[in-house]
Amino acid sequence: MNIVFSHSTIPSFNLSAEEYLFKKTGKNFLFLYKNDPSVIIGSNQAVMNEVDIDYCIDNNITIIRRMSGGGAVYHDDGNINYSFIQDKTGAPLSAQFLEPIIEVLHSMEIPVEVGKRKDIWLEGYKISGTASHVSKGRELHHGTLLYHSDLIKLQNALTSKQKDITKKATPSVPSPVINIHTYLFNKNGDVP
Repeated sequence: MNIVFSHSTIPSFNLSAEEYLFKKTGKNFLFLYKNDPSVIIGSNQAVMNEVDIDYCIDNNITIIRRMSGGGAVYHDDGNINYSFIQDKTGAPLSAQFLEPIIEVLHSMEIPVEVGKRKDIWLEGYKISGTASHVSKGRELHHGTLLYHSDLIKLQNALTSKQKDITKKATPSVPSPVINIHTYLFNKNGDVP
């Protein structure tokens, strides 16, 4: 597997790079990146249903659509984003690629578990949302890890004042969230 780390924090660049890697048939990638403050919405979502557009404009939070489905997520420099990309094998991609993420977190003595939507939970709080995309013999599974994200901005950006403007769009499923950093600080008192 080829590991690619982006030094850019520009959301449009990183999502374009992810799509470029997705189109590189015959190669497997783990793509790691961080973004400037941004809301990334699923391919079948209505922005006005998911996002407080005025708040995002006032706080310089970019809004961008990704190629996968799923719910809206917030990115900033306290958030680690990962994408597993490969030729389609037939096995359920999300289950296959959540295993190493779970193993790493368990090795850090963080008691996470996989939720019913293939997300990652820590003691009743979501720390990672995931989404998948399959096309032309390729598959992508990507997700976020909330390490030290600004949860107030996350909450405000992802709380639309205009719910249900479009009924045909895929709605997000809001969940309580926590940063991994907060959990480690509460547990150990000292965190990198």
